[in-house]
Amino acid sequence: MWQLLAPTCWMLLLGPVYSYHKKGSTTNPEANMNISQIISYWGYPYETYDIVTEDGYILGIYRIPHGRGCPKTDVGYDVWLGNSRGNTWSRKHLKFSPKSPEYWAFSLDEMAKYDLPATINFIIEKTRQEQLYYVGHSQGTTIAFIAFSTNPELAKRIKIFFALAPVTTLKYTQSPMKKFTNLSRKAVKVLFGDKMFSPHTFFNQFIATKVCNRKIFHRICSNFIFTLSGFDPKNLNMSRLDVYFAQSSAGTSVQTMLHWAQAVNSGRFQAFDWGNPDQNMKHFHQLTPPLYNVSNMEVPTAVWSGGQDCVADLKDVENLLPTITKLIYYKSIPHYNHVDFYLGQDAPREIYQDLIRMMEE
Repeated sequence: MWQLLAPTCWMLLLGPVYSYHKKGSTTNPEANMNISQIISYWGYPYETYDIVTEDGYILGIYRIPHGRGCPKTDVGYDVWLGNSRGNTWSRKHLKFSPKSPEYWAFSLDEMAKYDLPATINFIIEKTRQEQLYYVGHSQGTTIAFIAFSTNPELAKRIKIFFALAPVTTLKYTQSPMKKFTNLSRKAVKVLFGDKMFSPHTFFNQFIATKVCNRKIFHRICSNFIFTLSGFDPKNLNMSRLDVYFAQSSAGTSVQTMLHWAQAVNSGRFQAFDWGNPDQNMKHFHQLTPPLYNVSNMEVPTAVWSGGQDCVADLKDVENLLPTITKLIYYKSIPHYNHVDFYLGQDAPREIYQDLIRMMEE
């Protein structure tokens, strides 16, 4: 229902004026590219790999082995871009079809238990490095906090964990998604089904490349794209909205969204509640889902938070900090929202220069 409603609303809003502004529009080439093409477009070498997790999911992973031209140019780091199960670049399985509900029976727990270890172990084996630096944003920090606090051997592989807009608890989150947490599980499944949530569709691509590339639509496009996370037009390159929209909404499971709703409602950092004691016993060997204890994590950790972040609220982050046993750095950026950490025009100055400095030291 929602998938039909959204395109209808967009056509009603934008259709009458679309033809009058066709001239003078500019589409960024990356809006029509895949990840490999984008990396190559900017002059970097790339490698692609498929990784198979212990439970049969096939994850796409991308590597930028060195800088432009030759290994000695740019900063020179070997960069790996990972993906979690179910998104656009990791939607295959050895046994299950993405059309089946069995494929989508996962949440944050499985990403942390299977996806992250498989990815890290593959990189370690490929590069023959003893330790890696891990950079995560939002959900990328969530699965890391779970994995590194429950898997000590994996944690030993991480030299520093850089956590941008970290999310463990969502007690104080102000994201509009919070309104959906009042729905029952039954209602959520009636609205969204029991498989994929927010896939990238042809209509998304059309809006990105035929509408959001026009300056007159920049405001409405940015409001739509960043509905759940907020944005700062002064710190966002509005001329690249078509790229942001075309490369967003990668998709995940409805079960993952239920896990997030559980976190909002409970205020706890906890494994997914399967809905009845028998199922919980099957997955966790106890009647209720276990709590995740961040203080068990022994990885040196650097944290950045945003004062205007409606998802990773500053109060939740401040509650997280004392539980990080090896907190080596913390910076709160007053004007930052949830997407500034990776789209903010001042991110190189506010974040990346210190992050690189810590790796070099």
